Amino acid sequence: MNRGVWGEVVGQPEAVAVLSAAAEAASSIVAGGTPAPGAMTHAWLFTGPPGSGHVDAARAFAAALQCTVVGDRPGCGSCAGCHTVLAGTHADVRVVAPEGLSIPVAEMRALVQVAARRPTAGRWQVVIIADADRLTEGAANALLKAVEEPPERTVFLLCAPSDHPDDVSVTIRSRCRVVPLGTPRLAAIASALEEEGIAPDTAAWAASVSGGHVARARRLATDESVRARREAVLRIPLALRRPADVFTCADQLVNAAEADAVSANEDRDAAEREALETAMGAGGTGKGTAAATRGAKGALKDLEKRQKSRATRTQRDSLDQALVDLAAFYRDVLVTASGAGAALNHPDRAEDARRAAGAWSPESVLRRLEAVLGCRTALERNVKPRIAVEAMLVALQRG
Repeated sequence: MNRGVWGEVVGQPEAVAVLSAAAEAASSIVAGGTPAPGAMTHAWLFTGPPGSGHVDAARAFAAALQCTVVGDRPGCGSCAGCHTVLAGTHADVRVVAPEGLSIPVAEMRALVQVAARRPTAGRWQVVIIADADRLTEGAANALLKAVEEPPERTVFLLCAPSDHPDDVSVTIRSRCRVVPLGTPRLAAIASALEEEGIAPDTAAWAASVSGGHVARARRLATDESVRARREAVLRIPLALRRPADVFTCADQLVNAAEADAVSANEDRDAAEREALETAMGAGGTGKGTAAATRGAKGALKDLEKRQKSRATRTQRDSLDQALVDLAAFYRDVLVTASGAGAALNHPDRAEDARRAAGAWSPESVLRRLEAVLGCRTALERNVKPRIAVEAMLVALQRG
């Protein structure tokens, strides 16, 4: 069965029903009709637990809004409008994601100016803001003005995790229609992976250890390095036998996160630097070129600052995923020790969980779990990663 663009939204049937109806109302507005009041609005907030697919849902909705199919519900997935939105090349759809730790006010002001224009394709200007909880105060104020007085044919789609609802200002939230997403069922994730051509056994395993995170399941199913990194992280709890093991494991965690930052950004950093140098006259001759090259130093410093911020975020995201895996393991130990029938987050490490449950008291497991959660909080507060990780591992080793 062809679900069109909605096939991108895994395990969210209620949200798909709401968005599909809104896209139909939006198509009616474009055609000069008058849909039911409230069926379509200019600002939406997609919220839910990490991995539930906020941005995927927003992108699918954007594609349905730009769908050019006639005589059927918008979101066919095959017309030029749908295809270009999903490919990230539609002229009237812009995706804003923080490259560093936040979305700055200058970027948001420039975006608001562009969003005020009429759509070039004659349908909608759509702005997707991933991680809207990372808007700086100034950026949030700039966005608020646009949301309060929206252009006639502009739609804002904000995405934010539900575990930090207050990170999106209440004034912005009050002007958005909220689309709550839930954690997808594991069967739905496995089915989606199989539809992408992944072997059923691999799809089922990846879904079972993904924690309901669709993108995480996809990476585990397709990337050997991601699987190896997870294995290395989950060996840590039982590998902390001596105090010296703390520093060995800390090196592994921090170095792996730093390597992730380099591999994820190296090619892009080089391309950005080359493009800037070319634009500023690098390689040319003459007085004008020399002056332009000297003037490029400030621009290069700004670029290096943005790239450093992006690398820092990549490193912290990588570390955070490792901490999530560790916290899930200690949760599995508690489940095993209690004899509860709850499903394990890491069913393929059930034997390790049994060994730990037999060796540690429930109180010490809770202390270890609190240490992992405390490390996540420390990283959010910009504590240096190595200091935060070593402090956590000392607590894990001591129990």
